[in-house]
Amino acid sequence: MSACPIPHPGDLPHCTSRTARYGRRMQSRTPAPRAAGRPRSAAADTAILAATRAALVELGWSKLTLGDVATRAGVAKTTLYRRWAGKNELVVDAVAELFDELELPDCGTLADDIEGVVLQFAAILARPEAQNGLMAVVAESCRDDALRERIRASIVDRQKRLVLQGRERAQARGELPPEADPVEAARTVDLIFDMVAGAVVHRTLVSAEAADAQWVHDFTRILLTGLTGPSAE
Repeated sequence: MSACPIPHPGDLPHCTSRTARYGRRMQSRTPAPRAAGRPRSAAADTAILAATRAALVELGWSKLTLGDVATRAGVAKTTLYRRWAGKNELVVDAVAELFDELELPDCGTLADDIEGVVLQFAAILARPEAQNGLMAVVAESCRDDALRERIRASIVDRQKRLVLQGRERAQARGELPPEADPVEAARTVDLIFDMVAGAVVHRTLVSAEAADAQWVHDFTRILLTGLTGPSAE
């Protein structure tokens, strides 16, 4: 079992997070272009995204409107339209902000690092705003190619940073061999991300089962068997 349990995202009591070293600060969200004028308020952005998630939990995708979000956030509706082109962009960014909380802990081994970040991911998915938001945008993206691409850019591609960081750290420790072929290396990152994200989302949102410490430990052991060979623990 991991010696580095991570009960909540950002709460790393037993690890020294090296996220800053690997460029923790993510690319900025990409709302609609804005005309020159007063600087954007970070506090307003935070309030708007939080209000969006709250509205999704209470109203669902179909009933959510930008007017309702503006009222909840205490801002003018025009403020939202200066930042986001519409509902799709706003909701994706509201969901993406949750997953930007993820940090790769430095627990000393690849196995413990994986367990730590997967526990964080599971903790986020246990939150109603994450469940409602993620399920809503994924369902809507089946009918909207532009929304699917925004999910890919704002959520999926951004969080692949965790796989890249984990691989770099494990290679520096000698736990994983270097990969000479950049194309194959990129393909491996995609596969690892798909396996981790797919397994945890299915476990928590589809099967409605807890991704608890024992499940995460067993999952990590199986994942590492594929990465490093049958002797991995």
